[in-house]
Order: sequence, then C-alpha cells, then structure tokens
Amino acid sequence: MGENLAGRVAVVTGGASGIGEACAIRLAADGAAVVVADLNAGAAAAVAGRIGGRAVEVDLAADFDAAALAGQADVLVNCAGLQHVAPVHEFPPEKFRLILAVMLEAPFRLARAALPHMYERGFGRIVNISSVHGLRASPFKSAYVAAKHGLEGLSKVIALEGGGRGVTSNTICPAYVRTPLVEKQIADQARIHGISEDRVVEEIMLTEPAIKRLIEPAEVAELVAYLCSAPASFANGSSYLLDGGWSAR
Repeated sequence: MGENLAGRVAVVTGGASGIGEACAIRLAADGAAVVVADLNAGAAAAVAGRIGGRAVEVDLAADFDAAALAGQADVLVNCAGLQHVAPVHEFPPEKFRLILAVMLEAPFRLARAALPHMYERGFGRIVNISSVHGLRASPFKSAYVAAKHGLEGLSKVIALEGGGRGVTSNTICPAYVRTPLVEKQIADQARIHGISEDRVVEEIMLTEPAIKRLIEPAEVAELVAYLCSAPASFANGSSYLLDGGWSAR
C-alpha cells in the first residue's frame, strides 16, 4: 500500500458492499480518488465517507450517463452484479435481460466512456470482476453464466485495442465470495433443493474448490490492486482465477 495510484481516479461499480466495497477501500489505500457507484445511495455514501471518496447513485440497468460516471476514470472496476437462480425453461426473460444489462452492457458502456480519457493519458486499468462462472457453467444460472462469459470476451477485446496505448483490461474469476449476493444465493439454493443453508455451502458451493471455504472480499481486492500497479503493466487480456482449484478439474 502507498501512493501507487496518487492522482488517479478510480470508479468502482457495486462499490457499496461486498467485493466492490473492498476494492474501493483498497484502491483508496493506494492513493486513488475513488468514485463509489452503487444503486444503494446511502451505503455508497457511507463507504465513500470512510475513504474520502465520492458516492454516485446509479442504476446500471437504466439509461444512465456513462460519460458523467466514467469519463474521467483512470481505473475502472466493473463489479456490480446480481443473481437469479432458476432452470432455463422457467427463467423469467425480463430477469435475463436485467442481468445482462447490469453485468455485460453496463461494463461495455462504462469502458466505452472511459477509454478516450485513458488513451489521452496513456494510462488505464480496467478490471472486470468476473467469476469462475465466466469460464465454467453451473445449472440454474443461465443469465449469470452467459453475462460472465460475455464479460470475458469483452475484456479481451478491450485488452487488444488498448494494450498498445497504455491501457490494460483483465478479469478476476473468483469462486464463491462472502458477499451479500452469495448470502442470498445460499438462501435461494436452500429453498430450491430443500436443504439447510449450511448444507448448501458444504454440498453445493464448496464441492468444486479444493480449498473448502468462502473467499473474503479483501482477497479479491488485493488482486485488483496488483492489476492496477506498475509491476502489472504487462498483465493484459487475462483471466485471473481465485477459485481454490475449481477449474483445475
């Protein structure tokens, strides 16, 4: 930690809780001026207040002003997400559209807004919080898996376009992280499978990783900070797995 990002503006979506909150705190510790963007204005303001950042209320599924949010970003962390669990033949189409809007279209729109400024400065870091589900599938998560697979492709295209201009784009692919989103999923899975929440964690969430625990948000944020640092300037177009061995199978 230090002044690695002093003078840089970092925009973190979903910054009011979970991985986004941890990223906002960690990037501020590296000297960045952090914009905490979230649907929950009160929670965003609380995080921004703790780190001397700025809170922005935004609905990424709506027709938001991407240029106002990310047009001056030197660092963009696309973290906002949601989940819906249902088999494909019962999956609500409007929920599918919502998840793709927030988790794929919004990162595109924000990157599109940020890139001209990054190109002008000759520096930019785009970190897309993907998931092991960006590289693997699970049943009942068609929209989430589709959105994360799409985000992987988008990130690689940005990496190829921006790499020669000082801009890198990478994804981080965690397994299950201890966040409000996962806590809700545990409850949903318990209902769908008719088992206890403890059994969901043990028998569904932790079956694939060799390391049998949830990931902490700060562990993800540490990798984000590395990807934004000078030693990571050659890291580009890659997917960084934090999956405890899940994808080694």
